[in-house]
Amino acid sequence: MSALASAPWLVIVVPLFAGVFIAVFGRNFRGAAWAAVLAPLSALACGVSALASPGASGSVAWLAAGGRVLEVGYSVDALSAIMLVVVGTVGLAVVVFSTAYMAGDRGWTRYFALLCVFTASMAGLVIADGLLGLFIGWELVGACSYLLIGFWFERPSAASAAMKAFLVTRVGDAAMLVGLALLWRETGSLSFATVLHAVPAMPTATVTAVALLLFAGAAGKSAQFPLHIWLPEAMEGPTPVSALIHAATMVAAGVFLVARVWPVFAAAPVAREVMLAIGVVTALGAASVAITQTDLKRVLAYSTISQLGIMFAGLGAGAWRAAFFHLVTHAAFKALLFLGAGSVIHATGSQELSELGGLWRRMPVTAATWCVGAAALAGLPPLSGFWSKDGVLDAVWRVSPVWGSALILVSMLTAWYVTRATVLAFGGERRSGSAAHEGGLATTVPLVVLACLAAGLGAVRRPLAEALGGEAEPAAIALMVGVTLVAALAAFAAWRTYRSGPEADGRVSSRLGPIWRWAGEAYGVDTVLSGFARVTVPAVARALHDSVDRRVIDGAVEGTAKGARRAGGLVSALQSGDAQWYAALMAAGVIVMLALGTWVSR
Repeated sequence: MSALASAPWLVIVVPLFAGVFIAVFGRNFRGAAWAAVLAPLSALACGVSALASPGASGSVAWLAAGGRVLEVGYSVDALSAIMLVVVGTVGLAVVVFSTAYMAGDRGWTRYFALLCVFTASMAGLVIADGLLGLFIGWELVGACSYLLIGFWFERPSAASAAMKAFLVTRVGDAAMLVGLALLWRETGSLSFATVLHAVPAMPTATVTAVALLLFAGAAGKSAQFPLHIWLPEAMEGPTPVSALIHAATMVAAGVFLVARVWPVFAAAPVAREVMLAIGVVTALGAASVAITQTDLKRVLAYSTISQLGIMFAGLGAGAWRAAFFHLVTHAAFKALLFLGAGSVIHATGSQELSELGGLWRRMPVTAATWCVGAAALAGLPPLSGFWSKDGVLDAVWRVSPVWGSALILVSMLTAWYVTRATVLAFGGERRSGSAAHEGGLATTVPLVVLACLAAGLGAVRRPLAEALGGEAEPAAIALMVGVTLVAALAAFAAWRTYRSGPEADGRVSSRLGPIWRWAGEAYGVDTVLSGFARVTVPAVARALHDSVDRRVIDGAVEGTAKGARRAGGLVSALQSGDAQWYAALMAAGVIVMLALGTWVSR
């Protein structure tokens, strides 16, 4: 612990070493997968030690250009320490759970090695002392996400989902890179200390542009509209991967980025308004889509998009500490729900809600812990989601009652879809012939630990706010009571509706009509954007090929060759073999040289 406190860079080295060890020796030593436990344990230990004694830092020169030096280093403060605890806790639960879930898989070694590399990349992103180091970790977690989403690459759907995630998130990353270039031009540095110190002196237009570009990068990584389309298909990866990367850590990197450079957004009110609007639209749209999904993991995928939208709405309202607290609690209860879904899939071989049912009898631990996570997601008191979500809702309501009302509607939809999933998966009678069974300790212990966190993390609201340099202001009592009543009534209505089984979807869809159909198709956003990309990208590529590549680049190269040939032809005409012609040229040359010499010597 003391070594990690004084040298937090070990949180990168240890997971990388564990990943290399597993890759080299794990094929013949099945127990080597437990070496992967070292990766999240190092992150957890570093985070805990840094909370006790923050402040360790260091850097090395990365690149020198034009008298300026780019440095990459590490710095651990309260924000990064808390994030390391989140990464370590969820990562440890996922690794332990995976030892049972992935047993017998041919890619066993590759899977755990990739988890270690991801942990190292995420830790590097978190402890970076500047935007350059953060961007390196940012891209590495994207690469690990690509490899883990497409882990079962033999499936065309998995390979396609991995490619889609990689390409869509690159759109945001390209915008983020432009934002870093603007900051480099303005400040000559990308370290947080220098950049944030220079923000007050920057022109408002520049700060706004930088904030919008950084938000674009955050929106891509955290699946915000319209760059959210990659996350539902990312469920093609192993379910524990969804718990780690696509619910608790990587997708939360966007929220972490905004919190890390908050002074930039504090000085850019226009960017905050855009972030608030997109966050609310994303939260409401994804929650309405989740109520129609029949795949258990897709319900959780759209739920993740919606909850991230709530976080960005809180950031847009200026309540970055409240949004970050919701990130922390969401990591616990959403990782719990994903691992609970993994336990169901591992036990039944199905993730279709229409094929499940009656699991509470055969899987009591999974059912009980799932219900804790579901209640926390719905925001029911006194669980952690109640305290964190209501804090965000209160901040948004103070800024805009319209947006605040939209988030109350999101709370109602959240309680509805999570209750629907709970009743269809665990309630009623079993709807398929396969036998279900509870997993062993490697499966149930992580669920119990995460359930305890999902239930009790509300108690750290005040200490967390104080650690981040603020105070935890309680939400308005009327708002808390109102939101709780809305969520409770929605949960009760969903239970009444779906206790009869999945046939209730037919009755609900007949009442909602085209709204249900549009929501089931995710409002066609994916179709429109995919079609737009298929039409515009080739068209732009052809236009650039014809105008830039062929005419400018090829024209310059081929024009040089043509010019050389013509010049050679003109010069070759002088080589006639006529001695009188050569003598005349020599005489003319002598005359010209004498004339030049005379003119120069005047």
